Amino acid sequence: MGMNAEIEPKPVMETRLTHETHRVVTTLLMEAAGRPSVPPEALAQLRDFVVANLRHHHEVEDDWLWPQIAATAPEAGRALDGLGEEHKRLDAALDRLAAVDVTGLDAAGPDAAGPDAADVDARPVAEARRALREAAVAVRDTVHEHLAHEDPVLLPALRDHVTSAQWDEFARQVIATAPAVAGHLMIGLLDEVGTTAEVEAITMNLPPSARAVLPALRDQAIADLQVLRGDTPPNASPEQGPS
Repeated sequence: MGMNAEIEPKPVMETRLTHETHRVVTTLLMEAAGRPSVPPEALAQLRDFVVANLRHHHEVEDDWLWPQIAATAPEAGRALDGLGEEHKRLDAALDRLAAVDVTGLDAAGPDAAGPDAADVDARPVAEARRALREAAVAVRDTVHEHLAHEDPVLLPALRDHVTSAQWDEFARQVIATAPAVAGHLMIGLLDEVGTTAEVEAITMNLPPSARAVLPALRDQAIADLQVLRGDTPPNASPEQGPS
């Protein structure tokens, strides 16, 4: 991947990295939902991030990017239109994920302490986590399948039919309308899937005020991702990250 930042057009590189973050984060949510040590607030934050960002991503594709490609490359546009049904299936999977009652994860679990801990029925907690994991599996599977179909069509179309000026305008729209939900996680995920040069090329589009707090966003992302992966003690919980 080290040479990709030099040889790939910016639209291809940014889309490739964004899609890779979607693969990583949907897998992470599925795994974290089945990990008893992950605090409820961490799961809720990650769930909300996944729902908001995946919805936003495919909406801007549908509303702006795909029509832009179809206007100059009708054949590629028709191929992308054929993937529209997959966006509908993703919406349905995201609806199911968003509907999971994560407040049920707050009940005392097997690590509960105190005189009444033994009397707590852990079944509602287990059921809530199971519901979250099942919904996360459906989203993960849908996203991975969709990207396997979309990338072979979209990435060549971006390379051949989207100019740098068009992409810069698209990137400005994406940033201006990005959901304000745990945005630090996106920075952390980009750092994981991209090279330093690639991530710098993406984050240079951010407003100066956002770029000024990138170090803090990165620190918070590292801490929260460690918690989600079970790399910290069970009672360590992430602070609400910057949005």
